[in-house]
Amino acid sequence: MECRRFEITLISASDLEYVRKLFKMKVHARVSVGSNPNTEKRTPTDKHGEINPAWNFSMKYTISESMIQYPNDMFVIKLYCKRNLGDGYIGEVHMSMKELYEYAYPNGGSAIMTCPVHKGCAQSQGVLRFSYRFGEKVRIDKFVSAESIAGWSMC
Repeated sequence: MECRRFEITLISASDLEYVRKLFKMKVHARVSVGSNPNTEKRTPTDKHGEINPAWNFSMKYTISESMIQYPNDMFVIKLYCKRNLGDGYIGEVHMSMKELYEYAYPNGGSAIMTCPVHKGCAQSQGVLRFSYRFGEKVRIDKFVSAESIAGWSMC
């Protein structure tokens, strides 16, 4: 099966909606690729930036080549505010893996994006900045550890 490495670095967010009534906002992001919930990875919590968090945190995935050929597989970044009684949802950014690849392909497979944060159907307040890179296509003949797999047709 043909696969690629996909690396994303969450850089920062700015002007996010303030979702706390009391205390400071402490924001983290949860990133998932495709429809498999086991691909979710999380950034450390920014304890100082409040509505302008910064992470500069990288995550790596191995994705199947088919994920960049069809618009069905989504890349999702959800932002949360850490709270003792459960994290508060701030908003999210989502794009198809195909769209990300097509945007980055003319630049050698990498790009930096600034995207608006959405909450439900409406655009929320703030933007998210991230960079990403697609590696070269490789062929994998044996099963790779499930932790590093983001392919649903198992890469």
